[in-house]
Amino acid sequence: MSTLPIAVIGAGPVGLAAAAHLAGRGLPFVVLEAGDRAAAAVREWGHVRLFSPWRYNIDTAAAKLLADAGWQRPDDDLLPTGAQLADDYLQPLADLPALRPHLRYGARVAAVTRAGLDRLRTAGRPDTPFLIRLTTGEDVLARAVIDASGTWYTPNVLGASGIPAHGEDSAEAYVGKALPDVLGRDRDRFAGRRVLVVGAGHSAANTLLSLAQLPGTPVTWAIRSGSPFRTYGGEADDALPARGALGSRLREHVESGAITLLTGFGVQRLTEVEDGVEVSDGRRSVVVDRIVSATGFRPDHRIVSELRLDLDPILGATRALAPLIDPNEHSCGTVPPHGVDELSQPEPGYYAIGVKSYGRAPTFLLATGYEQARSIVAALDGDWTAARDVRLDLPETGVCNSDPILSTDAGCCS
Repeated sequence: MSTLPIAVIGAGPVGLAAAAHLAGRGLPFVVLEAGDRAAAAVREWGHVRLFSPWRYNIDTAAAKLLADAGWQRPDDDLLPTGAQLADDYLQPLADLPALRPHLRYGARVAAVTRAGLDRLRTAGRPDTPFLIRLTTGEDVLARAVIDASGTWYTPNVLGASGIPAHGEDSAEAYVGKALPDVLGRDRDRFAGRRVLVVGAGHSAANTLLSLAQLPGTPVTWAIRSGSPFRTYGGEADDALPARGALGSRLREHVESGAITLLTGFGVQRLTEVEDGVEVSDGRRSVVVDRIVSATGFRPDHRIVSELRLDLDPILGATRALAPLIDPNEHSCGTVPPHGVDELSQPEPGYYAIGVKSYGRAPTFLLATGYEQARSIVAALDGDWTAARDVRLDLPETGVCNSDPILSTDAGCCS
């Protein structure tokens, strides 16, 4: 089995970081990416500018490979957009001779199991290769699996109870995902329409501030909490000034009345009416033309349902990791360093890394994912001293309790 490759699922920032570390250690690997090029999910929110500067968005092993190939590193103090992250860093990384032959695009994973064994079979399990089935029907064998597939394609529902609100499925024509390009390609969908943004994270804040720039576009913001102050965050006290400024600008728009805020509003029902869709929390309702669902994301564990996983019942992360990332106790910057020991599962050789490793916790940082990748690859190489020497250098983050999209694919909480 030692001659088989290590399979990395996903060619986003953390998946490519894992590939860079594998290449650096001379370990055989294959990267399975569902999209047609690297960083497919990042490109979907490419119009958004990150809060964190380049220094927090580049993996060390990736930087070394790129520098050896003559890559010009961006200014560490500049704030890239998602498109710049993809075009100026991730795609050049994926195109390196050390990585490119090992990347397979259009390779969507349908399931991960053990070859010839279901979840019930124990005998010989650790020595049995992983079988990764693609949606094409092709089977790929691997000695280990690093799952960096992220959460972008599994957003949370609008319903406040964690299941779709009444009428949510039938009203899907009115509902769009987080981080639309309001001032660009999606402008015609929103300009002059009544828009409701649901969610208390910085993804919601980004969208709200863009909507506020569209003339004649009434904007309503609905949050479940009784106060918006956690969304406003650290403001002037935030060590990432761009994020602090975002909270301050949002507060100014709410206080001026440019954005109508509904607090304590948990979506219970959506009803199509003659002039739009009525959204109700059981006590109040608002009629709008468009809804932006910025309610966060959750991991999809269905592809690994035949593996033996021990997941925290609340967050859906490993049990060892869950108390370290609990958003009730931690912000992005207070999550302690962690690596292979906290990410190991009862299924030896399978590791979920990146935002997927955090389950539903919104405290993920891209730099954290890079350190996860480094630690796990070291362990797979038998270098346990390096694997357990986990370190993080993070900015003081103020408040970070938001949905994880920008933290997943862009380096810091959003």
